[in-house]
This record gives sequence, structure tokens and C-alpha cells, in this order.
Amino acid sequence: PGAGNILLYGENILGIPPFKRPVNTVFQNYALFPHMTVAENIGFGLEMLGQSKQQVSETTQKMLALVRMQDLSNRHSSQISGGQQQRVALARALAPQPKVLLLDEPLSALDFKLRKDMQLELKRLQHETGITFVFVTHDQEEALTMSDRVAVMNAGRILQIGSPRDIYDHPAERFVADFVGDTNFMSATIESVQNESATVRFESGDCIDVKLPRMLNNKKQGDKLSLAIRPEHAVLTRDTTHARLAGTLENVVYFGTDTRYHIRLGDNSDFVVRKQNDPQNHVDYNVGEKIGISFRGDVVQALKD
Repeated sequence: PGAGNILLYGENILGIPPFKRPVNTVFQNYALFPHMTVAENIGFGLEMLGQSKQQVSETTQKMLALVRMQDLSNRHSSQISGGQQQRVALARALAPQPKVLLLDEPLSALDFKLRKDMQLELKRLQHETGITFVFVTHDQEEALTMSDRVAVMNAGRILQIGSPRDIYDHPAERFVADFVGDTNFMSATIESVQNESATVRFESGDCIDVKLPRMLNNKKQGDKLSLAIRPEHAVLTRDTTHARLAGTLENVVYFGTDTRYHIRLGDNSDFVVRKQNDPQNHVDYNVGEKIGISFRGDVVQALKD
């Protein structure tokens, strides 16, 4: 790096040559040796570390069992499927028992179903080995489903670190809310500020109380505030009189597990409501009808722009 240090478990590893650092990588394209068998690929790094043939053999067998590839140990890497190649790349990287494993979008080349299967496989491997996995991905759903801790970055700067639930339910900045999951953004005017909360007014005239994050504690009466509401936290109603917002239903998109309703509000902005499909409580809403939107105040997040 141009400045600073790289600390691994408190130890500065900046002066250690890369090949001596207790870190391994699983590459996006796997980078397996095509002329080697599965077992030879897994044992290669151990041989480079100067381990005995017996040590290499024992560790390779353990890794084959870990990734469930014992039956294919003598196949060449060019003779196995993409998902199996992924397992071999993982086993090879895990064999030297690194302190940290960096995974550079390792599932991007797999089809949807295999990708889902490998997500579960990776979580199993991480729990069984206890090794820290640093998983780089542009897939927001993948980040939420796989991680114990998520860091959202933009232009090389970390904007927020937290659990998947914290990142999704309590985004600190507009970029985080927009990047992770679907979000409705709205603007409101602050009517009053009380300690760590504020009463805000939508253009519809409806007022709600929202919690102000620490970075917004300088906001005052009359200031504009950006708000975020997740689509699944809002509900539709035909009672437009008592709804917080009202608009015209423009589109209905069926996704199997849920349905998304696109509503055009009075200020010409778009608001999306996501409703889980339940055959016992199904209500038909028709495109073109006037519809109301209701939500609790505690699901509205105030954001830093």
C-alpha cells in the first residue's frame, strides 16, 4: 500500500513476502493446473512448502473428504464440472491452513442453482475449518445470505460495517440503502427535533416520527431529510383516506414467492410495495386503480445523502 500497514491478527505482515504470508486466494477462474489430477492440484501448495510426501498425502485426503471429492481424486481438472473445479480450488487453498482465505467472486461463473448450492457449501466449510473467509462479491443477496459481517465499499472507502441485518434494516447512507436490496427513497421536511428523533412531514401532509442516526444530529426544523422504506415494510390498502401515501397502481409483477406493486405517487415518484404471496389472503389489485400505502414509523430510515 502507499501508506499504512496490513495487520493480520495484530501482526504487521507488510514486510513479509507474499508467498510467506499465511493467506491464500480462491480465484474467480479457479486457476487449476489442467495437466494435474484433482489430488495433485490440492497437494501442489503443500509440496511447495516443503512438506513430506506422507504429510502431503494425509492432508490431501483430508481436503478431499472435506469437499466431498474422494471419488474424483484421480480425474484431471479438465475432466470435471465447474462446480467440482470450484471445490478443488477451495481444497487447494485450504490445505496449507491459512489464517485468512480471500475469495474473489468465486461463484460468478456458476449457474444459478449451482451457485446457491455452493453458497451453502462455503458456509459449511467456513464453519468446519474456522478460517476467516473474506468474500468479495457484487451480488448483494449473496453478501447478505453468506456473511457474518458485511462491509459496503464505494470508491475505495468503507461506508458501513455491520451484520447483514444491520446493513439491510439500518443503512447509514443513501448509497448503502440503494446498493443493498430494493429501497423506496422519499423526501420529507423536519417539523421538530427531539433528542435523537425527529417529526417529519411528507408532501402528502402526513407526519411520522423517525430516529435520527448520530451523523444527522445537526439537523434542525425546516431541513429536508432523505428517508428509505423497504418494499416489504409497506402494505397496500384501498382506504386511501387514512393511508400515509396514495397513488395510482401502474404495474403488478409476479415473482412466484412474492408480488411487487409499482405505485405512481402524487409527486410523480415511484413507490414499490412487495407482498408475499399467500393463497389464503390473496387480494386482487387492478392496474389503474387508486391505492393507499401504509407503514409503521419505525420501519422508516433517515439517511445521510
